[in-house]
Amino acid sequence: MKFLTIAAGALLLAAGTPALANHHGGKMKNVVETAIASPQHETLVAAVTAADLAATLSGAGPFTIFAPTDAAFASLPAGTVETLLRPENKSTLQAVLTYHVVPGKVSAADLIGMIEANGGEARLATVSGGELVARLSGGSVVLTDATGGTATVVTADLAASNGVIHVTNAVSLPG
Repeated sequence: MKFLTIAAGALLLAAGTPALANHHGGKMKNVVETAIASPQHETLVAAVTAADLAATLSGAGPFTIFAPTDAAFASLPAGTVETLLRPENKSTLQAVLTYHVVPGKVSAADLIGMIEANGGEARLATVSGGELVARLSGGSVVLTDATGGTATVVTADLAASNGVIHVTNAVSLPG
């Protein structure tokens, strides 16, 4: 029953986010187009562009993106984003961004099911080769990164033509 309550809550959160609507003229947007349409993901879009990942993430996928908000990027230490966006730091930026991408389409219900089936946590292999650990806390999915930092999924299941986006309140770091 807890699983259904959490999954229903995740779906309600997703439904309540019109700023991330993913349809354009009847055609579902891909994960990049969905992020571009969001006023709370301008920093993420700039980073994806600077890292030359837009074409890759616009591909067939499917991808599961844990997408930090602008506020999440703003909470990093001063100068971090500016440093990462420099051309000479492109490989580091790519590593940070691909750490937020999991191959395949993992819905909130799928993720919660994985957490419950695995004793309270799910280990997610990221495209960067790292790992995010997902747990439930207070009815929300919380990701722990390689540095021990945590990010809470604040909006789940934003469907895209090539995957799904889960909005997070923090930037996950690969270590």
